[in-house]
Amino acid sequence: MARNEEKAQSMLNRFVTMKESENKKPKERRPYLASECRDLADADKWRHQIMREISRKVAEIQNEGLGEHRLRDLNDEINKLLRERWHWERRIVELGGPNYNRHGAKMTDLEGNIIDVPNTSGRGPGYRYFGAAKKLPGVRELFEKPPELRKRRTRYDIYKRIDASYYGYRDEEDGVLEGLERSAEGEMRRREVEEWRRLDEVRKEARKGAAEVVSVGAAKEVLFEEEEDVVEEERKEREKEEEKEREFVVHVPLPDEKEIEKMVLQKKKMELLREYASDDLAESTQLRSSDDKPCAQHEEAMEESEGT
Repeated sequence: MARNEEKAQSMLNRFVTMKESENKKPKERRPYLASECRDLADADKWRHQIMREISRKVAEIQNEGLGEHRLRDLNDEINKLLRERWHWERRIVELGGPNYNRHGAKMTDLEGNIIDVPNTSGRGPGYRYFGAAKKLPGVRELFEKPPELRKRRTRYDIYKRIDASYYGYRDEEDGVLEGLERSAEGEMRRREVEEWRRLDEVRKEARKGAAEVVSVGAAKEVLFEEEEDVVEEERKEREKEEEKEREFVVHVPLPDEKEIEKMVLQKKKMELLREYASDDLAESTQLRSSDDKPCAQHEEAMEESEGT
C-alpha cells in the first residue's frame, strides 16, 4: 500500500492541486498603512484578521515554559498588533463605521483589577503585558501596589480640624440637647421636691415625738442634724465666754485721740522753735508745756474721782 507522501507525488494529485490553485483568487495582502484602504468592508475585514492574530498570540503567551526571551517577543508582537488594530479602528470611524474604541477591553493586573495603562506618546494604547509576561522579572513590580505610608499628623493638622463644634458651642443649634436637658431638669426637680417633702414629714414626726417613724433612716438623719446644731451653738457660746475671759484689762489710763493730737501738735511746735527760734525762747516754751502737763493730769484725775 502506498504511503501518503507517495500519493501526494502522483500525477493525478498534482494535477488536481494545480487546477485548484488556478481557480483560487490570488491571496490578498493587508495594506501596510490603514489610510490606503478606501472601502469600509475591507477595513473591517483587516481588523478582524488582526483580532484573530491577537487571539492566537495571547493564547500562546499563556504558556510559562516558553522562556523569557520568547515571552518578551510574543508580548512585543501583541502590542504591535494592538497598535495596528487601533489604526484600523480609527480608519473605520473615518469611513463612517462604528467606533470600536469606545467599548475596548481594559488592562488588568495579576489579581484581575483594572489598571490604567500609561501612554506617553498620546497615540494608540500604551504598552501592555499579557499572560505569563506579567510574571517576568522587572514586570511583576509594575503591577504590585506600593505599601501605603501612613503619614504622622502634626500638631498643626490636628488643630486645623478643630472648630466650635469640638468645644460644644454648637450643641444647642439643632434643638435636640435643649429638649433632653428640659426633660432631665424636670426629672431632677421632681426628685428633689419628693426628697424635701419626705424629710419635712420626718421632721414633723420627730418634733411631735411619735413612736412610729415613716422612715427610720431619714429620722435618724434629721435628729443627727438637730444634735449637730445644738452642739454647734454650745461651742459658739463657749468660745464667746473664753473670748470675754481673754479680754485685755488696762490698769493704766491711756490717752485718747484728742490728747494724742495735742501731743503731736506740741512736738511739731517744739521742732519749729528749735529750727527757727532762739535757744532761750525754745527753753521757756518747753518749760511752759511741762508745767501744763501736770495740770492736765490733775484735772483728769479730779474728773475720774467725781465720776466714781
